[in-house]
Amino acid sequence: MTVSTGQAGSRKPLSTVEFVALFSLITSLTAAAIDGMLPALGVIGVELNVADPRNTQLVITLFVFGMVFGEFLFGPLSDAIGRRKAILLGLAIFCAGSILAMTAQSIEMMLLGRVIQGIGVSGPKIGSRALIRDKFSGDAMARMISYIYMAFILVPMLAPAAGQFIISVASWRAIFFAYLLMGLIVSVWLMLRQEETLVVAHRIPLSFGTLVPNTWLVVNSRKVMAYILAIGLAFGGLLLYLSIAQSIFQDIYGVGTKFPLYFATLALGVGIASFSNSQLVMRFGMERLSLVALSGMSVLGAALLVMCLLYDGQPPFVWFMIFVGALLFCFSALFNNLNSMAMQSLGRVAGLGTSLVSSLSSLVAVVIAVTFGRFYDLTVYPLAGAFLLAGTAGIILVLLARSGHSEPV
Repeated sequence: MTVSTGQAGSRKPLSTVEFVALFSLITSLTAAAIDGMLPALGVIGVELNVADPRNTQLVITLFVFGMVFGEFLFGPLSDAIGRRKAILLGLAIFCAGSILAMTAQSIEMMLLGRVIQGIGVSGPKIGSRALIRDKFSGDAMARMISYIYMAFILVPMLAPAAGQFIISVASWRAIFFAYLLMGLIVSVWLMLRQEETLVVAHRIPLSFGTLVPNTWLVVNSRKVMAYILAIGLAFGGLLLYLSIAQSIFQDIYGVGTKFPLYFATLALGVGIASFSNSQLVMRFGMERLSLVALSGMSVLGAALLVMCLLYDGQPPFVWFMIFVGALLFCFSALFNNLNSMAMQSLGRVAGLGTSLVSSLSSLVAVVIAVTFGRFYDLTVYPLAGAFLLAGTAGIILVLLARSGHSEPV
């Protein structure tokens, strides 16, 4: 079976297997660029003479901060210049950020490289979604996304192990070289094999005169903004976990080189939750499942906080794994549903609106992760507090969105 390229050309059409392989690699860049860095945070702090160990959390959070700008930029840009060019431009920026971070001699320059990486990775992230939407619809699109997602879900499980292996045979700088290599491979593969799917006649020129009022339509919608805040709060809990996971596992619980194994165990639960959600959502609906997941997040966050009070901020490892695994399960069951509910309300500005949902929710997540991360003191208190806030406030926001105006933006 082959996949139509959507536009006439001289290239032989990609087979389904090759298309899935290419776009699995493209979409995996974001997760790889986050999770692959986790084992290196402690080493980076030592080698770059970071005075406050909490500042190494910024290696993760500032990458997502870069995505705030990239996700807003590449949505309209992919509509204006085409999917293929947007992806390639993003990859070029991602590679430039990788080189800067790889050669940095200070934490400030390395963090600048991470911001640039985050801006760049948004091109493949946004452009690939639009390209797949151009080429497929209905059941065919759902099937293709499922194929890609099955490969993508392996990345959070394997990336920390890959990062730890690279550090053991080379250095943390070699991880950025691996990112650079990934970016170059994807760029060449895409240029040689995938044609443009958005014909010139269907492109939407960038126009300040339409961008500003359409942006205002989205941010002025109480319903959409409530969902964006709920997404951002939940994502903020996850981002905080990613930022301090290496320290929790290795500094609090002393798991040493087994960190990738325990991290992968929890990541597997996220995959199971996503699969379960795809089955349950047709039966119970997105809103009901979201409220159940938010309630679970709130109760689990409160219970973890009680455990922290009983054990001076460091619950027994087995209980930590159980509670965090359950919290991540709730997050995974929640995230796609909230995004879908937000996009249902976007109507005629769906393209720009999707970028705004991603961008603004990422900004909220960075604020939550950085704020709670500053209170990290080798205890689990900040993590419990962040998820408790996300669950409790999320319930209020979803109920607020339910009472909002039902017409699309």
